[in-house]
Amino acid sequence: MDIFLLIVGALIMLLGLIGSFLPVLPGPLTGWVGLLVLHLTNAVPMDYTFLGITLGVAILIWILDYIIPVLGTKKFGGSKAGAIGTIVGLILGIIAPIPGGFIIGAFLGAFVGEMTHDSKDVSRALKAAFGSFLGFLASTSLKFLVSTVFFIFYISKAVKYWDAFIQ
Repeated sequence: MDIFLLIVGALIMLLGLIGSFLPVLPGPLTGWVGLLVLHLTNAVPMDYTFLGITLGVAILIWILDYIIPVLGTKKFGGSKAGAIGTIVGLILGIIAPIPGGFIIGAFLGAFVGEMTHDSKDVSRALKAAFGSFLGFLASTSLKFLVSTVFFIFYISKAVKYWDAFIQ
Protein backbone atom coordinates (compact mmCIF):
# COMPACT_ATOMS: atom_id res chain seq x y z
CA MET A 1 0.00 0.00 0.00
CA ASP A 2 2.89 2.36 0.75
CA ILE A 3 4.32 1.97 -2.74
CA PHE A 4 0.88 2.71 -4.20
CA LEU A 5 0.63 5.89 -2.09
CA LEU A 6 4.18 6.84 -3.09
CA ILE A 7 3.23 6.58 -6.76
CA VAL A 8 -0.08 8.41 -6.29
CA GLY A 9 1.70 11.15 -4.36
CA ALA A 10 4.31 11.50 -7.11
CA LEU A 11 1.59 11.80 -9.76
CA ILE A 12 -0.17 14.45 -7.70
CA MET A 13 3.13 16.31 -7.33
CA LEU A 14 3.57 16.27 -11.13
CA LEU A 15 0.01 17.51 -11.50
CA GLY A 16 0.93 20.31 -9.09
CA LEU A 17 3.85 21.32 -11.31
CA ILE A 18 1.57 21.35 -14.36
CA GLY A 19 -1.04 23.23 -12.36
CA SER A 20 1.45 26.07 -11.91
CA PHE A 21 0.75 27.00 -15.53
CA LEU A 22 -2.96 26.22 -15.70
CA PRO A 23 -5.38 28.74 -14.22
CA VAL A 24 -7.96 26.10 -13.33
CA LEU A 25 -5.65 23.97 -11.17
CA PRO A 26 -3.93 25.45 -8.09
CA GLY A 27 -0.39 24.10 -8.49
CA PRO A 28 1.02 24.59 -4.97
CA LEU A 29 -2.16 23.36 -3.26
CA THR A 30 -2.20 20.30 -5.50
CA GLY A 31 1.48 19.71 -4.73
CA TRP A 32 0.72 19.99 -1.04
CA VAL A 33 -1.84 17.20 -1.39
CA GLY A 34 1.00 15.11 -2.84
CA LEU A 35 3.07 15.84 0.28
CA LEU A 36 0.10 14.89 2.45
CA VAL A 37 -0.31 11.57 0.61
CA LEU A 38 3.39 10.86 1.18
CA HIS A 39 2.97 11.49 4.91
CA LEU A 40 -0.07 9.19 5.02
CA THR A 41 2.18 6.23 4.22
CA ASN A 42 3.51 4.07 7.02
CA ALA A 43 7.05 4.63 5.75
CA VAL A 44 7.16 8.40 6.32
CA PRO A 45 6.34 9.67 9.80
CA MET A 46 3.62 12.30 10.06
CA ASP A 47 5.20 15.74 10.53
CA TYR A 48 2.40 18.16 11.42
CA THR A 49 4.70 21.18 11.62
CA PHE A 50 6.09 20.56 8.14
CA LEU A 51 2.63 19.95 6.70
CA GLY A 52 1.19 23.01 8.46
CA ILE A 53 3.93 25.34 7.20
CA THR A 54 3.75 24.04 3.64
CA LEU A 55 -0.06 24.29 3.70
CA GLY A 56 0.22 27.89 4.88
CA VAL A 57 2.63 28.67 2.05
CA ALA A 58 0.36 26.94 -0.49
CA ILE A 59 -2.68 28.92 0.67
CA LEU A 60 -0.71 32.19 0.61
CA ILE A 61 0.44 31.52 -2.96
CA TRP A 62 -3.12 30.60 -3.96
CA ILE A 63 -4.36 33.95 -2.65
CA LEU A 64 -1.48 35.86 -4.27
CA ASP A 65 -2.25 34.13 -7.56
CA TYR A 66 -5.44 36.18 -7.74
CA ILE A 67 -3.89 39.41 -6.52
CA ILE A 68 -0.63 39.65 -8.51
CA PRO A 69 -2.10 39.71 -12.07
CA VAL A 70 -4.65 42.31 -11.00
CA LEU A 71 -1.89 44.44 -9.48
CA GLY A 72 0.13 44.14 -12.70
CA THR A 73 -2.85 45.15 -14.78
CA LYS A 74 -3.76 48.07 -12.49
CA LYS A 75 -0.13 49.26 -12.30
CA PHE A 76 -0.04 49.63 -16.07
CA GLY A 77 -3.47 51.24 -16.30
CA GLY A 78 -5.50 48.18 -17.21
CA SER A 79 -9.08 47.29 -16.51
CA LYS A 80 -10.95 44.23 -15.28
CA ALA A 81 -11.62 43.39 -18.94
CA GLY A 82 -7.86 43.07 -19.48
CA ALA A 83 -7.51 40.73 -16.52
CA ILE A 84 -10.40 38.58 -17.76
CA GLY A 85 -8.92 38.64 -21.27
CA THR A 86 -5.64 37.36 -19.86
CA ILE A 87 -7.35 34.32 -18.36
CA VAL A 88 -9.39 33.60 -21.50
CA GLY A 89 -6.32 34.03 -23.70
CA LEU A 90 -4.32 31.74 -21.44
CA ILE A 91 -6.90 28.97 -21.70
CA LEU A 92 -7.13 29.34 -25.48
CA GLY A 93 -3.34 29.45 -25.69
CA ILE A 94 -3.08 26.17 -23.82
CA ILE A 95 -5.50 24.55 -26.27
CA ALA A 96 -3.66 25.97 -29.31
CA PRO A 97 -1.08 23.55 -30.69
CA ILE A 98 1.73 26.13 -30.84
CA PRO A 99 4.81 26.29 -28.61
CA GLY A 100 4.40 28.90 -25.89
CA GLY A 101 0.72 29.28 -26.77
CA PHE A 102 -0.27 30.04 -23.20
CA ILE A 103 2.18 32.97 -23.06
CA ILE A 104 1.07 34.40 -26.39
CA GLY A 105 -2.56 33.75 -25.50
CA ALA A 106 -2.25 35.58 -22.16
CA PHE A 107 -0.84 38.68 -23.82
CA LEU A 108 -3.28 38.68 -26.75
CA GLY A 109 -6.19 37.99 -24.41
CA ALA A 110 -5.25 40.97 -22.25
CA PHE A 111 -4.91 43.17 -25.32
CA VAL A 112 -8.28 42.10 -26.74
CA GLY A 113 -9.89 42.55 -23.33
CA GLU A 114 -8.51 46.07 -23.08
CA MET A 115 -9.61 46.88 -26.63
CA THR A 116 -13.16 45.78 -25.82
CA HIS A 117 -13.04 48.05 -22.78
CA ASP A 118 -11.66 51.09 -24.66
CA SER A 119 -11.35 50.48 -28.40
CA LYS A 120 -9.95 53.93 -29.19
CA ASP A 121 -6.65 53.86 -27.31
CA VAL A 122 -4.41 51.14 -28.73
CA SER A 123 -1.27 52.30 -26.91
CA ARG A 124 -3.06 52.21 -23.54
CA ALA A 125 -4.42 48.77 -24.35
CA LEU A 126 -0.91 47.54 -25.22
CA LYS A 127 0.51 49.00 -22.01
CA ALA A 128 -2.25 47.44 -19.90
CA ALA A 129 -1.87 44.12 -21.73
CA PHE A 130 1.84 44.20 -20.99
CA GLY A 131 1.10 44.85 -17.30
CA SER A 132 -1.40 42.03 -17.19
CA PHE A 133 1.09 39.77 -18.93
CA LEU A 134 3.84 40.70 -16.43
CA GLY A 135 1.47 40.02 -13.53
CA PHE A 136 0.62 36.64 -15.03
CA LEU A 137 4.32 35.79 -15.49
CA ALA A 138 5.15 36.84 -11.93
CA SER A 139 2.28 34.82 -10.50
CA THR A 140 3.07 31.76 -12.62
CA SER A 141 6.76 31.94 -11.75
CA LEU A 142 5.95 32.11 -8.06
CA LYS A 143 3.57 29.14 -8.30
CA PHE A 144 6.12 27.12 -10.26
CA LEU A 145 8.89 27.95 -7.79
CA VAL A 146 6.81 26.85 -4.80
CA SER A 147 5.58 23.72 -6.61
CA THR A 148 9.17 22.84 -7.50
CA VAL A 149 10.29 23.29 -3.89
CA PHE A 150 7.42 21.04 -2.78
CA PHE A 151 8.49 18.45 -5.35
CA ILE A 152 12.07 18.60 -4.05
CA PHE A 153 10.74 18.10 -0.51
CA TYR A 154 8.75 15.12 -1.78
CA ILE A 155 11.76 13.52 -3.48
CA SER A 156 14.05 14.13 -0.49
CA LYS A 157 11.58 12.56 1.96
CA ALA A 158 10.93 9.63 -0.37
CA VAL A 159 14.67 9.01 -0.71
CA LYS A 160 15.27 9.44 3.04
CA TYR A 161 12.67 6.80 3.88
CA TRP A 162 13.22 4.59 0.81
CA ASP A 163 14.26 1.58 2.88
CA ALA A 164 10.94 1.66 4.72
CA PHE A 165 9.09 1.64 1.39
CA ILE A 166 10.78 -1.46 0.01
CA GLN A 167 10.38 -3.60 3.14
